[in-house]
Amino acid sequence: MKRIFLFVAIVISACQISAQTKYYNEEVDGMDQIRTATALAQQTGRYVLCQVGGNWCPWCIRFADFATTDSIIAPLLEKNYVYVHINYSKNNKNTEAMKYLGNPARFGFPVFVVLDENGKPIHIQESESLEEGKSYSRKKVEKFLTLWTKKSVNTLK
Repeated sequence: MKRIFLFVAIVISACQISAQTKYYNEEVDGMDQIRTATALAQQTGRYVLCQVGGNWCPWCIRFADFATTDSIIAPLLEKNYVYVHINYSKNNKNTEAMKYLGNPARFGFPVFVVLDENGKPIHIQESESLEEGKSYSRKKVEKFLTLWTKKSVNTLK
């Protein structure tokens, strides 16, 4: 009987993993993503938010799900950022992009890099301080995203 329960648990876990949304594309060059996002940011008056991680990372998927579905965070993100997922995995470490972004992998995954409208990295944000329980804190993520908008940063100049 224990074997049947173990088998069922494994099958359910496998189904959940295969059904999860894939936010990261291992085939895409990270620098191409950054250049494309920067061009769009210039056209639309926003900054770029690079989420670095991979589909192998549960916290990366959790953040992407949270950020794109939360009723406060999703509109804040859409209004102020071009949001891209830069893959870092065994098969594609995007070495050039990682160097360009200031080697953010040292902070763990996911890690966020804010680029200004010219593509210049202006902030690296680790994600642990944004976590709450098994998800992310709306209040902490909102504060992070609000502090690094183009409007907020330019107010300081």
